[in-house]
Amino acid sequence: MVVLAAGGAASAFLVNRGDTSQAADQTAAAVPVNTAEVTQQTLKDTESADGELGFGTTSAAVNRAAGTITGVPDSGQEFRRGHTVYSVDNKPTTLMYGTLPAYRRLSDGSEGTDVLQLEQNLSAMGYTGFTVDDEFTEATAEAVQEWQEDLGQDETGAVELGSVLFAPGHIRVESVEAQEGAPIGPNQNVLTYTGTTKAVTVQLDAADQRLAKPNAKVDVTLPDGATVPGRVEKVSTVIIPAESPDNDPETKVEVIVAIDNQKAVAAWSLASVDVTFTASERKNVLTVPVAALVALREGGFGVEVSDGTASRYVPVKTGLFAGGQVEISGAGIKPGTEVGIPK
Repeated sequence: MVVLAAGGAASAFLVNRGDTSQAADQTAAAVPVNTAEVTQQTLKDTESADGELGFGTTSAAVNRAAGTITGVPDSGQEFRRGHTVYSVDNKPTTLMYGTLPAYRRLSDGSEGTDVLQLEQNLSAMGYTGFTVDDEFTEATAEAVQEWQEDLGQDETGAVELGSVLFAPGHIRVESVEAQEGAPIGPNQNVLTYTGTTKAVTVQLDAADQRLAKPNAKVDVTLPDGATVPGRVEKVSTVIIPAESPDNDPETKVEVIVAIDNQKAVAAWSLASVDVTFTASERKNVLTVPVAALVALREGGFGVEVSDGTASRYVPVKTGLFAGGQVEISGAGIKPGTEVGIPK
């Protein structure tokens, strides 16, 4: 089975041939000199875009309390759950997993999704004796005290705002913005981070958003020419600031492409790649070259069917155009049917 990629010339060709008029089922004057066979294959309407291979979306670790930076990591350093990412006033900020950012102090009596997220992490780190739910109880406080003791901190049983950094998973430090020994206030960035898994970032024009379908499969062409499969993991709208006061900001569609085969991209920390998106696909359809289509006098399109001794024009319905081919269907049209290619 052949798989074909899209070509932008298909519709333009039809417009240029719109003055060709023949009656349906009319016998042609002669057997066509140039012919092609109807084939059954898969058509893919694809478009390619430039992408950047890296570690995906960058996030910021924001300080929550005034103090002095007493510990920062190095760029490129990786952290897992339970690791200290940085310290303020010699108090560690610990990485835990979750999608909800820390936004308040948690203590006995607190309730909510953030409590559940905290308790899930405490349990995963080996602390026991409490029920993993959305209620911060005395048993939760005892587990927090054990955790604080292991960190060498005061055993208060409460989780202060700023003592935990929640991230979806393992993180890699992208850049460090705070300097050890320097004062820092609330809402100042300490560092930026990414995930530890390689991913591709693509910025599409807003008009091309149709290409970015969540979980859609894509092909990623690497700098060495090799192609690896990818999957659209995240789609978001971003605003690109104007380069000058005379220009307007641009709206882009940012696409994060996940790559399951991490070994295939291990050789590159950062690289430009090509990403091929499939806008639409038609499997096991009958196709002919776009050049085989003729405009019929009574409307619509047809093809000149030849049996080697005579030919006639047969109306057809058209479907997907891709790679110079067009999907067709019509009476008597089947794989192997000979059709004429007009000069």
